[in-house]
Amino acid sequence: MKPTKMIHGLGQSLWLDNITRDLLGSGALQRYIDEFSVTGLTSNPTIFDHAIKKSTDYDDDISQGASRAESREDLFFNLALTDLTRAADLFRPIYDRTDGIDGWVSLEVSPSLAYDTQRSLAAARDLHGRAGKSNLFIKIPGTAEGLPAIESAIFAGVPINVTLLFSCEQYVAAAEAYLRGIERRIEAGLNPNVASVASLFVSRWDVAVSGKVPAELTNRLGIAIAQRTYKAYAELLASPRFQRAANSGARAQRLLWASTGTKDPKASDILYVKALAAPFTINTMPDATLKAFADHGDVGEVLRTDGGDCEKTLTAFAKAGIDIDALADRLQKEGAASFVDSWNDLMACVESKSAAMRKAS
Repeated sequence: MKPTKMIHGLGQSLWLDNITRDLLGSGALQRYIDEFSVTGLTSNPTIFDHAIKKSTDYDDDISQGASRAESREDLFFNLALTDLTRAADLFRPIYDRTDGIDGWVSLEVSPSLAYDTQRSLAAARDLHGRAGKSNLFIKIPGTAEGLPAIESAIFAGVPINVTLLFSCEQYVAAAEAYLRGIERRIEAGLNPNVASVASLFVSRWDVAVSGKVPAELTNRLGIAIAQRTYKAYAELLASPRFQRAANSGARAQRLLWASTGTKDPKASDILYVKALAAPFTINTMPDATLKAFADHGDVGEVLRTDGGDCEKTLTAFAKAGIDIDALADRLQKEGAASFVDSWNDLMACVESKSAAMRKAS
């Protein structure tokens, strides 16, 4: 049995952190579904920037759509939604079979809206309506300004993937925003079954402290943060507050491990996949990590709901001079800025290709 199938059998969903037209057109995504037990897909501005910049697959649609689009952003979202609705159709049998637990794809609002509550909410509602797919998440960053947009989007019935979470505290704030949206729906007599996932970024922690801590702590911070967050997740699911919502028909906002490709060339290429095996969670990973785990992965000890030794490990980092809270805030700000940079590159790429095609015609 393939390791990917084993970890899926354990109760963890494997999602692909990538999308390209070649992936869709070549049948590779369908093979990942059939052979590697992939049950969902995520995207972000960096992924689309690479996909559009490094291929000619989008050129015809850019040429044909440029005159009709209201802006570069509008043209890009038309391109992205074409891809993601195709992917959503591939995952639809999984979505139906699991009654909406799995089989999702994700599209992010413009990263420039990370600190704009009202425009984030408006964009989320617009994009979900344009997609017309019940198994499409809209991604909103879990910044302080993003949290009210998340709550309001859930209340409006828009499925949300909360992105750019880096700490247990940021996860809890996002989970509470989700629950507030659900509780408002219950109070208003609306169906509280609105799906959501909360995406905790893992590997960037270890990149941030690389070379700044003792050797024995190398590549251990991201996993310890994930352990602490998994404990909070388990406690929330067992809480009277969530149980009351569940009794009214609500479902849990599932915890998703993001940024799980290994960045350290000296470390195992399946480091974060093996370490973060846990029931009722999702691990979204790039193609290379997925293939590596399918080839030589193994499923070891699953995460403990009590957090295991995470607090001991985090204390060791504190003694080594790492301010966890300050670093979490910095990583979220840097993550948002990085996506804005990718977004700007993406918009420039779309504009450049569009201009070149107008000139050629």
